[in-house]
Formats: sequence, C-alpha cells, structure tokens
Amino acid sequence: MFGKINPKMIEQTMKRMGISQTPMDVKRVIFEMQNSNLIIDEPSVTKVIMQGQETYQVSGEAREESNQEFSDEDVKIVMEKTGKSEEEVRKVLEENNGDIAKTIISLKINQSQ
Repeated sequence: MFGKINPKMIEQTMKRMGISQTPMDVKRVIFEMQNSNLIIDEPSVTKVIMQGQETYQVSGEAREESNQEFSDEDVKIVMEKTGKSEEEVRKVLEENNGDIAKTIISLKINQSQ
C-alpha cells in the first residue's frame, strides 16, 4: 500500500517532530486494579517521549489474577476448624476480606442454624 518505507527516514521524521522511542528490557508488567491484576509476562515495552510527555506502549499476552487477600494456608486452617469445603471457605474468606476469625465464626454460625 505504501510501497517500501525506509525505517531510517521514519526515525529521522519522528526525531524532527520531537518523538523518541526507546525499547525497554522488561520481564513483566502488572496493572493493579480494584479486584484483580492484569499481568503480562515477557512483554514488548517501548518508552515514547513526545513533546516532553512520557508514555509507555505495552504489548503481549495478558492474563488476569484476582487479588486474593488470603493464603492457601489460611484456607486449610479454616477448613480444619469448620469442616467446610475448600470452595465454601474461599467464598466466605473473600466476603470477609481474608479475616480468618470472622470467617470461622460466620461458618460455625451458619452450621448451627
């Protein structure tokens, strides 16, 4: 469509416009969001400076992780104390923001009803 484009000419034109691009050696990019994290392992990251403004271009395969506020060990402790399933314990731990004591009490109260 554009024929052969000379990369050197593009670079010179961008330089005249005050745009610089610098590739960065980045191993992982993490976007921390309200309820989860978006993680890009082995991304391609370029730092772009245009008119004094720094921006970053990130591309790669993204995966999402929930922001778990408790460990697998916490889950095991609650399961031992309540006799509940892992699925049920994780659900109630999430509802209680990882508070182990509150989760145990909540599960035991529901058990007795």
